[in-house]
Amino acid sequence: ILGDVGSALDAQLADRVQHVISEASLRGGKSAGDGMVPMRDLDSVRSFLSGTGPASLIDLPWIIFFLAILFLLHFWLGLTALVGAIVLIGLTFWTDHVTKDSVRDLAVANAMRNGMAESNLRHVEVLTSMGMRERMRDKWAEINQQYLTANLSLTHSIGFLGGLSKVFRMFLQSGILTVGALLVIDGKASGGVIFASSILSGRALAPVDMVIANWKGFSQARSGWARLKVILERVPLREPAAVLLPLPCKSLEVHNLVVAPPGTQRVTVGGVSFTAEAGQAIGIIGPSAAGKTSLARSLVGIWPPARGIIRLDGATPDQWDPERLGKAMGYLPQTVELLEGTVAQNIARFDPDASSESVIAAASAAGVHDLIVQLPRGYDTNVGFDGRELSAGQRQRVGLARALFGDPFLVLLDEPNSNLDASGEAALEQAILHIRERGGIAIVIAHRPAALVHVTHVLFMREGRGEVFGPRDEVMQKIAPTTPAGRIGAPAARAKSRAVNNSGNGAAENTAEG
Repeated sequence: ILGDVGSALDAQLADRVQHVISEASLRGGKSAGDGMVPMRDLDSVRSFLSGTGPASLIDLPWIIFFLAILFLLHFWLGLTALVGAIVLIGLTFWTDHVTKDSVRDLAVANAMRNGMAESNLRHVEVLTSMGMRERMRDKWAEINQQYLTANLSLTHSIGFLGGLSKVFRMFLQSGILTVGALLVIDGKASGGVIFASSILSGRALAPVDMVIANWKGFSQARSGWARLKVILERVPLREPAAVLLPLPCKSLEVHNLVVAPPGTQRVTVGGVSFTAEAGQAIGIIGPSAAGKTSLARSLVGIWPPARGIIRLDGATPDQWDPERLGKAMGYLPQTVELLEGTVAQNIARFDPDASSESVIAAASAAGVHDLIVQLPRGYDTNVGFDGRELSAGQRQRVGLARALFGDPFLVLLDEPNSNLDASGEAALEQAILHIRERGGIAIVIAHRPAALVHVTHVLFMREGRGEVFGPRDEVMQKIAPTTPAGRIGAPAARAKSRAVNNSGNGAAENTAEG
């Protein structure tokens, strides 16, 4: 029964906890510790509920019943057992007081330990190439030593108090036998009382022993439940909208947008405003650390605006369910992150109902269909963990196909040509043109002019602010004197020249540009 109770709790909360983990990461940024702590807390609660701990707590009220029978046999027998029970219960609360800090320290150390191990595994290639593996193992060993120290401290505390409880139990058992024997000698009780009192006192005090033995699991489950309660209250369930708005298809408006990374007060985008209509493409350019990627994350709903407003067809994004609005969004981040699964699953955003035609259409729009069919198993090729089975260029092009899947209205591409060759850049240009032709809006963040051939407007950013916004050629001419040649900010004629060269000797021009 208890196993079923634990499983039922997990079934009801697991999906909610997964949602909370994602939301907490988006709202508070990535922590140095283990982001899966809420899931492990749920596991500890389920394990406790499925074990012998709850049974020992359920048995506690029976202490009163057996003590009452002992008092009926004789007052001194009941009093001796009662005093012993009070001492044992006191030991239980003492155990709680002594182990509370150790349980908390153990949870923190375990989160840091798991987070460090995951980080070392994720970056193993970088660590190996630069001879950092041993140093990072030493750093993990320091954190692991903290975990072992906290675990040993908790084990010692519980072991000492558990041993003390057993010693006192044996002493109390002997004491009850002694009291029974004295009563028999004085003629105040029969010989059977000695055996009856021993059996009844054992029954009365056994639940206390069980509670102390299971106290470590109870403490961990209680701490885990407290943390779960806090994080569940911090991320409440979203009420479904009473009216379902149609997906956006007309315009994007940004007014005085201010963005700060979640969990910080550092403003990375301050007061950016621009508008885009269906069929337009906006190029966002500027020097490094200008706030371009922060702006992108806010536009696609990853980071909430600190101030200002974003409107799609006049409505703010929070008026749509995030999962539903995601169908109208396409996003290609700087670092393309593919998920464990096939190429087709990644392009289709793991939609089980996606048709083969829609997957191929997205791949064709990204110019990656021919590349995919040359893979060992074509669209059924597994990309591996984080897409490691594919090259950086292949990952970027598959990521572009994922962003284009389903013909989303707003497609945001952050440095989309950073890993592309000449053919890949040509496919990217055609993808941007296709988005415009079908009535979508493309936003392209770039440092290289090739990505801006088909944009209609350009937003130039510096130090988090939008300095210039307008038609592409006008903006490029205004900012040309402020930027180095060959980088974003060169005159519009340079971008046009590149567009012409791409139609001819594109590969040679790319080599010269590099």
